[in-house]
Amino acid sequence: MNNPIAQPIALIGEPSKRTTPDVLEWLGRSKVMAVGWLAMRVWLGIMWMQAGWAKLFGAENGYFLHNHGAGVAGFAGHGVAAYSWWGSFLHSFVVPNASWIAVLVAFGEFAIGCGLVLGFFTRTAAIASLLLLFTYVMTGTASVCAFYALFAIVILATWRTSSWIGVDGLVAGYRQRHPSGRHAVKGLGVGVTGTAEQAKAA
Repeated sequence: MNNPIAQPIALIGEPSKRTTPDVLEWLGRSKVMAVGWLAMRVWLGIMWMQAGWAKLFGAENGYFLHNHGAGVAGFAGHGVAAYSWWGSFLHSFVVPNASWIAVLVAFGEFAIGCGLVLGFFTRTAAIASLLLLFTYVMTGTASVCAFYALFAIVILATWRTSSWIGVDGLVAGYRQRHPSGRHAVKGLGVGVTGTAEQAKAA
């Protein structure tokens, strides 16, 4: 019998065999563009650090680290949910647990900012940034969320170069200069074997 999947695949091709356009390859790997991605990454990181700092030590401290997370409770309770199921989630889970969620949000925003500024766990920080922005948008806050999300997506899509100038880049460089012990031992074994075989041949 003919495979029913074969005909569509023959028509549109294998997804795994599709190639990336040269322009996108260049944007994702160019050292010149790395400077631009660095600027975007650091700027977004500073924005998150400022937001987290205000909640941890600034004017919003009382609404997040104290008063049972009044900032989160008010935001979730009075926000205009994008969908009814999201509204149910906010009222049934977020509002009753606002106290610890507020602490998580405050430290989370600051940690995301530090990660992006330092280029440390860059992809994780970008994903966490998108997740937080998702919750804000779903709860009815647009503001600058779309702009932040655009930057986070670019950073995530170009992670090789957007994290090149940063801690992740330093770690990657160290690993390239110092292969893991397993590979080093394997390489040593090949060298010894080769030497023994050469001695026999001589």
